[in-house]
Amino acid sequence: MSTNRITTVSRKRLQNALWGLFIGDALAMPAHWYYRVENIGKVFDGGIRDFQAPPHPHLESFMVGMSYQPDVAAAERQGRPFDILHAHARFYHTSYSRLEIKSTEREKAHGNPVPGLEDRYHYHHGLKAGENTLAAQLVRVLMRSVIAGERYDPDAFIEAFIAHMTTPGQNRDPYTEIYIRRWFENYSQGLPPEDCAELQRRVWSIGSHGGLIRALVVSMLAGSSYQGLGMAVEHQNLTHRSENVTSALGVLVPLLQALLAGADPGRAISTYAQQVHAPQVTGEQLFAAYRDHQGPGNIPQRDMWKFHTLLADAPYEVDRLVREEAESAVVNQRFATACYPEHGLPLLLYLAKAHDVAVEPALLANANAGGDNVHRGMVLGLLVGAANNDLPEHLKQGLIAGNDLQAEIEAFSDVALSGHAI
Repeated sequence: MSTNRITTVSRKRLQNALWGLFIGDALAMPAHWYYRVENIGKVFDGGIRDFQAPPHPHLESFMVGMSYQPDVAAAERQGRPFDILHAHARFYHTSYSRLEIKSTEREKAHGNPVPGLEDRYHYHHGLKAGENTLAAQLVRVLMRSVIAGERYDPDAFIEAFIAHMTTPGQNRDPYTEIYIRRWFENYSQGLPPEDCAELQRRVWSIGSHGGLIRALVVSMLAGSSYQGLGMAVEHQNLTHRSENVTSALGVLVPLLQALLAGADPGRAISTYAQQVHAPQVTGEQLFAAYRDHQGPGNIPQRDMWKFHTLLADAPYEVDRLVREEAESAVVNQRFATACYPEHGLPLLLYLAKAHDVAVEPALLANANAGGDNVHRGMVLGLLVGAANNDLPEHLKQGLIAGNDLQAEIEAFSDVALSGHAI
């Protein structure tokens, strides 16, 4: 990478993109996985307006009882660690601990089984206001591996990823995404680390926003969007083998590169949005299918394939949607707030444009949209951060890890500008 590719403005924007990621995560965290927007208004006194701690109970939570089934005997024979949950194992149905909380009801919005109200623990139970989730902590694991090696090395990241997840006390966040659980199940069975990622075709939630986040951070180390996309897809495939994630990166990587280079934000978003084809199945229809089948896990595989891959023929006209549709009609009705990028990408582009690519308004709108607002918010945070030369200082100061993040962001940007980060 040429050292003169990054100007003074885009150096600042690179750092602001990373700040935006961590801010977007922490703002959204308390309302994560609320699918009913009216519940967010009720629980948070009209909506999220600043950093808040996750409340108990979470009215819609179905974290309790999620599955993690490593092959303990095989892992022990190979000397491979398998416990990634530690103190949080009490929330999961595992092969090495006992789940004592029972799910006795079904939640109306998504149709999944849930426990009684007092046992509906928040996905991020125990985190503090302004604290980052596991997904954002794994971005820091990536950044520190890049800083330590003065370049990106996928093997170094995987080693750090395994150490972070299997060391007790490293992770305060109870919510461990399905891609991590499936990765470590495969790892426990003896698969090489580079082959442990699960396939979207087998587990639909592998095609999630979570596959975009670190991949986009890696792409910022490259000297062009052409090279950045290759690096992003390489990193994606370490943990997410997903057609939908790769498609979204094909739009997001060049858009992020353009913003880092100082492109006009509104024009750049409008231009790259036209490469997106929105899903034919609306958010309203998708959630109705979830309810009709008593949860997405009961939908036949062929139907799920159609739900996630049937796209509109016409390019996505985000400016037209902003002009013609109110936010309340777009969130959940037009685009689902679930974890899938075929819905989340057009939604986050809409939120960016509807709020003039301003950091705080866009990220608060994302937080109050609910659903997978945390992971969607990290992607949106990268974009709106990269689109602005200045960030609201109170948002940076409100992050629990602000001082450590400052040092890590500066060191990471130094490696990105060094000319030999890849």
